[in-house]
Amino acid sequence: MKYTQLGRTGLKVSRLVLGTMNFGPQTDEADSHAIMDAALDAGINFFDTANVYGWGENKGRTESIIGNWFAKGGERRDKVVLATKVYGNMGADGAAWPNHDKLSAVNIRRAVDASLKRLRTDHIDLYQFHHVDRNTPFEEIWQAIDVLVQQGKILYAGSSNFPGYKIAQANEIAARRGGGIGLVSEQCLYNLAERRAEMEVIPAAQEYGLGVIPWSPLHGGLLGGVIKKEVQGGRRASGRAADTLADPTARAQIQSYEDLLDKHGLEPGEAALAWLLTRPGVTGPIVGPRTAEQLESAIRAVELELSEELLTGLDEVFPGPGPSPEAFAW
Repeated sequence: MKYTQLGRTGLKVSRLVLGTMNFGPQTDEADSHAIMDAALDAGINFFDTANVYGWGENKGRTESIIGNWFAKGGERRDKVVLATKVYGNMGADGAAWPNHDKLSAVNIRRAVDASLKRLRTDHIDLYQFHHVDRNTPFEEIWQAIDVLVQQGKILYAGSSNFPGYKIAQANEIAARRGGGIGLVSEQCLYNLAERRAEMEVIPAAQEYGLGVIPWSPLHGGLLGGVIKKEVQGGRRASGRAADTLADPTARAQIQSYEDLLDKHGLEPGEAALAWLLTRPGVTGPIVGPRTAEQLESAIRAVELELSEELLTGLDEVFPGPGPSPEAFAW
């Protein structure tokens, strides 16, 4: 495994992030524990989750699965850089009692204590804001975070799904308050098929020293060889991938992508991950394996070296917006 610093911090993390969203809903606890053991054995030390994972009436279940794994001992907790998130409504029926969601100081305090209990640990390494809270000022948010840092309950704060201007606003306010270091990471939707983050989010992250952690690196399976799997009688596309493939133009684009990688003798999913690892500012993509085999495939991507010819070909199939602000200024 290869490692890098998380943004401007001294924290060293693996270039693959183990996403745990499937733990509980799609992968049972025993298999989830086996995947986490395999990830640790492979050198992956960065695990990402969220308080809402488990979904519906099982919100919090994923954190509990991870907590039970930590409780097995064997230095599991000490070896893991643990990231979780706050913002979502934790009510099982979808109706949040006032102050039981978003980023008020009241909810942050409540949510972190609940996550610590489920995770069976005394601290969270990276506590991430899962979404922008338009009603809570950053002065209040940072005050709550400062208290948690002083209490030793969290070490760093990060954002997720923030636009570039909110990254700037959050860190400018943190700097004015003094004492804290502000946001150290941004977790955003970013992959070959979805490159809008290059317009503002990634430039802002780089300017303020945030590590970029792309989620959905295979764009809901679309970049994982979905057409090839259909032809071979494997798992058919569903959700976002199926909707996209229903468009003939989009399907032709994905076919061109798969043909290009076939020409270079590469597996689409592994190449899509390897491409993200070449992108400026990217710490590491989040991979969410449902099986041990999927984890093994993701790990192989770290060692892939993509040729300039292939990188040029990928840009031709999935052209990015270009440098900011030129891409939209003229």
